[in-house]
Amino acid sequence: MDWGSNLWDQHDVIERHTQSGLEVLERYVKFVKERAEIEQSYAKQLRTLCKKYSRRGIKEDQEINRLTNQQAFQEVLNELNNYASQREQLSENMTTTICVDLTKKLNDLRLERKNYLSDIKKSQQNLESTYKQLEVSKKRFEKEWKEAEKAIQLTEKVQQDPSSTKADVEKVKQQEFSRIHISDVCKNEYASQLQRYNKEQENYYHTEIPTVFNKLQEMEERRIRMLADGYVQFSETEKQLLPNVNKCLDAISTAGRNINEKQDTAVLIDQYKSGAAPPADVEFEDYSQVIKPAVNENTAQHVPKVRIKLFQKKNKPSSLTDFSRLPSDKRKKCLQEKIDELNKELQIENEKSEALQKMKGVYEMNSQLGDPSSLQPQITQNVYIIAHLKGELKKYQTQLDEVGGGPGIQNQISSSVSPSSDIYDFDEDFDVDLPIGQCTALYDFNGDSEGSVCIQMGEQLSLMMEDQGDGWAKVQRSNGDVGYVPSSYIKYI
Repeated sequence: MDWGSNLWDQHDVIERHTQSGLEVLERYVKFVKERAEIEQSYAKQLRTLCKKYSRRGIKEDQEINRLTNQQAFQEVLNELNNYASQREQLSENMTTTICVDLTKKLNDLRLERKNYLSDIKKSQQNLESTYKQLEVSKKRFEKEWKEAEKAIQLTEKVQQDPSSTKADVEKVKQQEFSRIHISDVCKNEYASQLQRYNKEQENYYHTEIPTVFNKLQEMEERRIRMLADGYVQFSETEKQLLPNVNKCLDAISTAGRNINEKQDTAVLIDQYKSGAAPPADVEFEDYSQVIKPAVNENTAQHVPKVRIKLFQKKNKPSSLTDFSRLPSDKRKKCLQEKIDELNKELQIENEKSEALQKMKGVYEMNSQLGDPSSLQPQITQNVYIIAHLKGELKKYQTQLDEVGGGPGIQNQISSSVSPSSDIYDFDEDFDVDLPIGQCTALYDFNGDSEGSVCIQMGEQLSLMMEDQGDGWAKVQRSNGDVGYVPSSYIKYI
């Protein structure tokens, strides 16, 4: 079944039908584009939600995060943020694999259809032109034949007139011959034009129209197949991301299963146990006795008093880092643990400082290996951290000395700081932009807009500011360049 032989006389129907098919394809492209926009908006809202409920940098939260149920909630937020990244990836994949591809194919089909319809129109115009020439030759032949008939009648009339001379007869015969000759020429031309038109008409209806209509049919079938493949791609694009989505959901389930309620309730005991014994029983005082029994003075002074304390909301003390609410032994232990922890951090930062200085020296000796200035942001940050850790160590050591424990650490701190850090002087007003995390570039970004920065896929970046809900995050490259990039182009580490 083909259009050429069965719909040869339905030009208008075929033209409307193929136009309607292209409109359906165009509507589907718009549908997928809007679906991608919904996914993008959904991902943005998820990120905003995660940011709203993510609590970072507060000391109280750091203590609370020792609880497995609190840690699990942070894991839920982290995985939901990763889930949002998958929705953003789905939006981008739908745009590139469906919208962009089908839009190009749609434009090609429109041009192809236009050319086919143009070929039909040219063939139709050619047939109409041939028919006009046929009509002209037919009318001319009709006119000349009438003139020839008049010439024949005039010759007969002259020949029958007794008064006509031989010269008169010869003259009219000559005119008759001329008119008949012209009439024969027009007749032959008319016959030729008729033969040409019939040939053109046969070619038009039996060759040109069927050929073009069959091409339009083949084009329409390709369009339908494109649309069908687009429907399949719509589903497959999301299926490809399901494993990653399931990983996020599985990680959330794992976070829930890893919660240890016994451990969480024990943490409260470890944190707030005072070590004091409950008050002793109140002794019975017998007032019926006239003479009261002698009471040891020391005992009387230590008779416990019963106090009922109601729980009530109080403002927290201005400093929670001195562990002042704990008993002396407990406080010493906590302060010593904090000092040990800070010493480990200081050692790590000192090693990092030495490595940066060595790398800077190598770059200065051989600039082909790298730019020494690119290390300056890391060196500045490292020195600031070392100075901060020294201040914290001094503060905690002072508190430990106050409760009578621990050797002085001033000499230890001084000896552990790298020589390169001594050339910097810090005070409480020191202000510097520090990275809040690390991230990896998922895609290339040219950074040609104002305030943005160029990044390359796989590049390790320092995260300076998270997405504030506008779809952009601030990052710093290893060479010191700082700027904004689309938040969907990076992955937090």
